[in-house]
Amino acid sequence: MDEEICSLIEKRNEKGMELLIDEYAPLIKAIVKKHLFNLAQYHEECINDVYIGIWNNIASFNKDMNILKNWIAAIAKYKAIDYKRKYLKTLEYIDLTEIDLESAFSIEEEVLKDEMEQEVEELLKNLSPLDKQLFIKLFVKEESIKEVSEEFNIKPSVVYNRISRGKTKLRNLFSKA
Repeated sequence: MDEEICSLIEKRNEKGMELLIDEYAPLIKAIVKKHLFNLAQYHEECINDVYIGIWNNIASFNKDMNILKNWIAAIAKYKAIDYKRKYLKTLEYIDLTEIDLESAFSIEEEVLKDEMEQEVEELLKNLSPLDKQLFIKLFVKEESIKEVSEEFNIKPSVVYNRISRGKTKLRNLFSKA
């Protein structure tokens, strides 16, 4: 079934997406709801983005290194994390005038930040402390390579190499899961 789904999607045949949705919709919904449980307004949009991500990136799926179910689950998880990150950024720009609303948003923001920190910690626990810091600075705090290389007093090329090796290590770890 998985081979048929992949083959049809690679050929840009919508029947492949229909089969994928029939087979994996419950998995995708469960993962999105788990990660965005208190952000129900984003569930449907995130799920649609998961399907678009699968459609656009099916060529990067390697059946020898992973099974389709795990690959789809990873896409769903990362899309949900992206939605959380996007939501947190919007909270930073909201100017609230009522104290009650402000405290409600700050509590929700803190809960989401804690969740994000736990997920990031879980994802990066297999990296060295330096690599972990580099990933957080570059991908969570969205600092530039130049800023990070100056802060750690290492060349930008070293930062790129460490990130590349870290990504490869994480990819290998998660493709076996």
